[in-house]
Amino acid sequence: MYHIPMLNIKNKPSQPIIAVSILSADFGQMAMDCHDVINKGADALHLDVMDGHFAPNLTMGADMVKGVRKHLPDTYLDAHLMVERPQDYVEQFAKAGCNNFSFHWEVTTDNPERNNRVEGVNATDLIKQIHDLGMDAGLVINPDTPAQALEKYLDQIQVALVMSVWPGFSGQKFMPEVLAKVQWLRENGPDTMRVEMDGGVAPETVQACAQAGCDMIVSASAVFGSDDRQAVIAALHDGAKYWPAALR
Repeated sequence: MYHIPMLNIKNKPSQPIIAVSILSADFGQMAMDCHDVINKGADALHLDVMDGHFAPNLTMGADMVKGVRKHLPDTYLDAHLMVERPQDYVEQFAKAGCNNFSFHWEVTTDNPERNNRVEGVNATDLIKQIHDLGMDAGLVINPDTPAQALEKYLDQIQVALVMSVWPGFSGQKFMPEVLAKVQWLRENGPDTMRVEMDGGVAPETVQACAQAGCDMIVSASAVFGSDDRQAVIAALHDGAKYWPAALR
């Protein structure tokens, strides 16, 4: 079996990471599908966690992380929590073997427009808890949230994730208008912070993501929906080569 050493995303990026989202995998053969995409060139696995409230879908929890970790002990697991109360999941995800824990700015106390039923979490406190439990920390913004919402956290997080679709379901169309937010984050964040793109990324859209400054690129249905996963992952890596030389 092809062995890939565990990533350390705190190191200054030298090239974009291609992470495959298991949301589009066959849940009946999850371990097999995860091994398959890693062996065919993916750098990491992305786990889209939804609670049926923040996003209109119910997907996976810490047990899935634990199961994937058991079968892929050296693979970087990048969890994206699309949930109203991410603070309820930090400890269990850390114990399950998660490497990065990203949560949405929209559920923090900074957002005055959050749903009335959402208590709101203090982002700085949650980032500290994530770090104290040994994980990298990320903040996520929806397509209608400005990049500037993350400004005061850029020196605290390892990942700034820009959603290029609305949270909820795999297979949505990529929204190119969010690329300007990637450029702002790249220009204003530290060199070591990863700027991640998630939603509708495929061989046809990956080049634009890389050119804007993304160095962590997530793809789901484009990979798992293909009869030739290796070719799609290779095409994603090829498109990612358009990452600006000035960022290397």
